Amino acid sequence: MATAADEQAHQRKASELFVEALENEGVEYVFAVPGEENLDLLDALRTSKQIRLILTRHEQGAAFMAATYGRLTGKAGVCMATLGPGATNFATPAAYAHLGAFPMIMITGQKPIKKSKQGQFQIVDIVQLFKPICKMARQIVNGNTIPALVREAFRIAEEERPGAVLLELPEDIAAEPCDAHPIPPHPRYYAEASDAVLQTVADLLIKAKHPLVLVGAGANRKHAREAIHAFVHQLQIPFFTTQMGKGVVDESSPLYLGTAALSDDDYLHAYIHQADLIINIGHDVVEKPPFFMEPAGQTVVHVNYRAAQVDQVYFPQVEVVGDLALSLSHLTRMLEGKLSVDLTLFNKVKADVAHRIAEAEDDDRCPILPQRLVKDIRSVMRDHDIIALDNGVYKIWFARNYPAHQPNTILLDNALATMGAGLPSAMMASMLHPESHVMAICGDGGFMMNSQELETAVRLKLNLVVLVLNDGSYGMIRWKQAGAGMPDWGLEFGNPDFVAYANSYGAHGHRIQSAAEFKTVVAKAFADGGVHLIDCPVDYSMNRKLLIDDLRKNHALHAKH
Repeated sequence: MATAADEQAHQRKASELFVEALENEGVEYVFAVPGEENLDLLDALRTSKQIRLILTRHEQGAAFMAATYGRLTGKAGVCMATLGPGATNFATPAAYAHLGAFPMIMITGQKPIKKSKQGQFQIVDIVQLFKPICKMARQIVNGNTIPALVREAFRIAEEERPGAVLLELPEDIAAEPCDAHPIPPHPRYYAEASDAVLQTVADLLIKAKHPLVLVGAGANRKHAREAIHAFVHQLQIPFFTTQMGKGVVDESSPLYLGTAALSDDDYLHAYIHQADLIINIGHDVVEKPPFFMEPAGQTVVHVNYRAAQVDQVYFPQVEVVGDLALSLSHLTRMLEGKLSVDLTLFNKVKADVAHRIAEAEDDDRCPILPQRLVKDIRSVMRDHDIIALDNGVYKIWFARNYPAHQPNTILLDNALATMGAGLPSAMMASMLHPESHVMAICGDGGFMMNSQELETAVRLKLNLVVLVLNDGSYGMIRWKQAGAGMPDWGLEFGNPDFVAYANSYGAHGHRIQSAAEFKTVVAKAFADGGVHLIDCPVDYSMNRKLLIDDLRKNHALHAKH
């Protein structure tokens, strides 16, 4: 039996217990912009032999990196900020993780809660502020509750559907003595869907003439990818993807139709509309709809870890709820040798899609067309290399025209679709995959929102290429403005000298002068190593024709038939 002396000898600060609990969860990094209220926790991290502190230049950079760690590993990334303005700077990344389903733990500081020493200075009710954009938000009011709260935070953040969790550690609680112990984590298992519903789906597939598989963001789970690949290829069912489902199944497959980068009327929708059964694996209604459901329309089967969230354009008639790998493997065994899918129409539409989206991809003009950039980047990047996109109109071109051959090799955000995340996401990918070439692809508007993280990338000695698509405007909104028939007004700005800007951080700046030199510059940057910024002028003048006018004509043509 432990004596009072034994218990006293084991006591340590709550901040030290907190770090023990993080180590217990296998945490490798804490991304942070610390403040006065985090000093005890910062000092406890100093002595950790497991956790590395990554100091960033803005709280957004820290949290975007943590969210991307969660996205790439399936384990919650951890970030830390102080109270007030430090914590509120986590709001956009919290929403990014919440909508994108990326597991992340945010740790924020707070003034002492037992005794006020500065009135209401810098105090914002962060817990209440973050509850709508987190799976859990809690203030720690007793140091001995830390092990249970940290274990619960990681469980909630990582289980389906993953997301963000916030823990607020007040300054006085962080300093108080504790004698609690971390709680060991354990694996999480999901049940297999019932035999009855799997038989229902099997019967529907046997009767279908033109079944089609949709691979969404929720299908991008390590243990499920092999089963999804087997389901598609052993049964020979065509598939298409959402933007965030790219790469789950190798897109060099002859069964790949394309990516639904637009909600409707794109060329691949000619086949989607003809499909009589859509098997929707891992779809999440936070993504832009890859197709619209209509009353008395197609039969849609929802396959996911959780029941469908019904929306005006998504109300599946059958739901297969449970572990994706177990459910799909079972369904594949039930159906093997029993399906005969007619691919005649599929092959015709697939060929048309490939031809249409390739228009002008060999154009030599400079500023460079986005479709030419996509083709050239794809030719330089190997199958396992990674591109991380910020948010802008170029994202549509990469979603449609950049085939992904492995999971998580094209990181884009089609949920919150925030600007400013591209560079930190690429930095995290480079840290986790030093053997891969990693490129951040940013518009000039989005890049400048977190461009200061170039210093962090240089300090971390990352190998990273940052491509800045320079058109001197908020290009996505200009495209929408043109599509609405409005005058081109109010969305242009000036930029710094990006080459000099990169050099000032100790990175290497390059400026593209012709389309012909682009691939050479990119390849040499990867070969040389280090952090490189490439200032590339981009020409979006064909966007209205190719992404609005031509698609309207295509829709009108199909409507007549």
